[in-house]
Amino acid sequence: MKYDKEIWSWSIYDWANSAFSTTVMAGFFPIFFEKYWSNPDDVIQSTYMLGMGNAAGSIIIAALAPFLGAIADRGSAKKKFLFIFVLMGILSTGALWMVAQGQWDMAMFLYIIATVGFMGSNIFYDSLLPSISTNKTVDSVSSLGYALGYIGGGLLFLVNVLMYQNPDWFGIADQPTAIKLSFLSVAIWWGIFTIPIFLFVQEPKNPNATPLGKAVFQGWGQLKITLSHIRSLKVTGLFLMAYWLYIDGVDTIIKMAVKMGSTLGFGTTTLIAALLMVQFIAFPAALAYNWFASKIGTKKAVQIAIGGYAAGTILGTFMTSELHFFGLAALIGIFQGGIQALSRSLFARLIPKGKEAEFYGFYNMLGKFAAVIGPVLMGWVTLVTENARFGIFSITILFIAGSYLLSKVDMEKGEKMAKEFSHI
Repeated sequence: MKYDKEIWSWSIYDWANSAFSTTVMAGFFPIFFEKYWSNPDDVIQSTYMLGMGNAAGSIIIAALAPFLGAIADRGSAKKKFLFIFVLMGILSTGALWMVAQGQWDMAMFLYIIATVGFMGSNIFYDSLLPSISTNKTVDSVSSLGYALGYIGGGLLFLVNVLMYQNPDWFGIADQPTAIKLSFLSVAIWWGIFTIPIFLFVQEPKNPNATPLGKAVFQGWGQLKITLSHIRSLKVTGLFLMAYWLYIDGVDTIIKMAVKMGSTLGFGTTTLIAALLMVQFIAFPAALAYNWFASKIGTKKAVQIAIGGYAAGTILGTFMTSELHFFGLAALIGIFQGGIQALSRSLFARLIPKGKEAEFYGFYNMLGKFAAVIGPVLMGWVTLVTENARFGIFSITILFIAGSYLLSKVDMEKGEKMAKEFSHI
């Protein structure tokens, strides 16, 4: 399919901000926080602080997401809010370069602000998808964004890993300096590749738009209206419930796999190699999975991806060697881009026109609250059975329940209801 400049400009933002999720969130910040900014001899304390920091960022954006989405729709301000959150993320990520050794509190503060910027920008990025695509193209456009995100984030992360492992190749003094420069490179990368979305993507104007200040004042009232909209659009609400369950399982298995690998004694090199493997497999897989979805239907393709993740959970349950770990990474890479991109495009079909940011606010809120049920379920089963592997296996319940609810989602009926609702 041939894409126009607007679609490429929208999609390249995934290339831009995925550098943060890969190099900072998944890659270097957790390691550097433990070894450099906090006390390296107190792993429990640093793990606790990192967990609290991640939770704080997620809770902040989850609480604000629907409210901000409602404001953006009323004020035709999707790109304005996108700019605010992008700027927040870029400046705080770049500022990590200046944080000295031992300053864990400043590092954590900047990380939380950067995480809020990253997650907040995705609300308004996602909400522009329906305006640049049609029902026929939304799957391929969403998949293109995720594919570019995987390859872009993976390429910069590969360079950053080489900087860390071989600082002398780049004329860098030592490994700590290399990691700090990696954070700075993410900020620059994020900033440069965000420019096209502001220059070339047009935000549709709301004919009933209110001034931004007034929209903020009316935001909480609009939030109540959004909840009533979701209750009225029963198919959309059912999809959101299904999404919450299976994406909870997706997030949990990703985190479980790395934790299990670390528990089994796999070294940092193995863990980084597996993370890079996921990125570079997910790039072609996201595009190939879109082609696959065009042949069998988007909803069926998502259900197959859910099944793939269930298989990954079973593999993780019995994982004993590095070969198993890399097999799990490959499986995640194959299905991750597909399940994320196609879930986003499925939801786009169920949203009334003019309420994109409002509904994607709820969509992203559920995404941020994901991995809440999974860890609790895993911990409870582990406690009762006194076997961690049974705890891991219990995550398959989320995939089964999510797939079942998704099977009850009547997309044709949901699209019709969303279209009718747009005229109310």
